[in-house]
Amino acid sequence: MKETLIDLKNRRSCRKYTEQQITEEELAAVLEAGTYAPTGHGTQSPVMVVVQDKALRDRLSEINGAIMGAKIDPFYGAPTAVIVFADTTAATGRQDACLVLGNLLNAAHAIGLGSCWINRAREMFEMPELADLRAKWGLKPEMEGMGICILGYIDPEAKMPCKARKEGYVIRD
Repeated sequence: MKETLIDLKNRRSCRKYTEQQITEEELAAVLEAGTYAPTGHGTQSPVMVVVQDKALRDRLSEINGAIMGAKIDPFYGAPTAVIVFADTTAATGRQDACLVLGNLLNAAHAIGLGSCWINRAREMFEMPELADLRAKWGLKPEMEGMGICILGYIDPEAKMPCKARKEGYVIRD
């Protein structure tokens, strides 16, 4: 239990990665943690799609950057992207998907990987030019992109400072 609390306090978003792909064992461990995220009534409604093909990863990053209006790599060089989709027909579908993303981030830290939650998945997968991927992955129309968890080895030059916790974060009655 103590290690879990330490991991939760020390995890930071990584925005600089090495090019080396993570191992299959590391990926499996992180994905398994995602499958154990709490879901409303145990429905396990979210779906995770893993992208490790460099060409596809680069295409998705470019589209994500275009939505931002920037010509940057919003995936920060991470070689793996796990796209989490929410089932919008489930009563807690969006919340369930967010919990999956949280588990992915925390599990990555626990095994020594860098990770970061990337937004704009909803906008990306509403685009007609990504309909081919949705079809290839067998995603139903009600599945909405919730977020992308990028994974990789932390570049030694990455800066991941911890901000002080804000005043008023917790209110006790």
